[in-house]
Amino acid sequence: MQTPHLITGPRPIQLKGSAVARFLMGLFGWRVEFEGLPALQGVVMVYPHTSNWDFPVGIFAKWAIGIPVKFWGKDSLFKPPVIGRWMRWIGGVPIDRTCSKGMVGGTVAQIDAARDAGEFFWLAVAPEGTRSLTTGWRSGAYRVALEAKVPVALAALDFGTKTVRFTQFVELSGDAQADFALFAQILAGARAKRPEQAGPIALRP
Repeated sequence: MQTPHLITGPRPIQLKGSAVARFLMGLFGWRVEFEGLPALQGVVMVYPHTSNWDFPVGIFAKWAIGIPVKFWGKDSLFKPPVIGRWMRWIGGVPIDRTCSKGMVGGTVAQIDAARDAGEFFWLAVAPEGTRSLTTGWRSGAYRVALEAKVPVALAALDFGTKTVRFTQFVELSGDAQADFALFAQILAGARAKRPEQAGPIALRP
């Protein structure tokens, strides 16, 4: 049985982020830790997700880093014309949560196409799937990373230190228990905006 491991060494994919975004984050006491990416394609799992504040913090961190990530969003968010266009502009991809198999397979196909073309494709997901307390993470993003054979980045939104940490990357083993044990180790200490609503770092039963 393989074991998951941290991807160490150089980060060949370097990005030029927005100095304005970094400045604006700094005005509110926030900072971003980022040293580059190990590959052109991958999945970012963002944790914890307990508040509406997570979204603007995440968007400004995305701009500060300069990473053109895509993210899944409720399809209902994309229906209003103005909001829908804005959501797509910032990288949103509408999903129907009742059709997980199609969602995963479609995303894997997009990653495979990007790999074949040598293009950039990173998907960012808040795997808890809700701001409320849950029994664990949804499996969609994990399955995408496994099936597409891409690294997983663990991005911590730490309201305790006002830091977005985007520095740890994992090569999955396919053993969910072992993979999530490593995720939990990496994300330990990340304090949610509402700590009582942060769910366990494990797949939902």
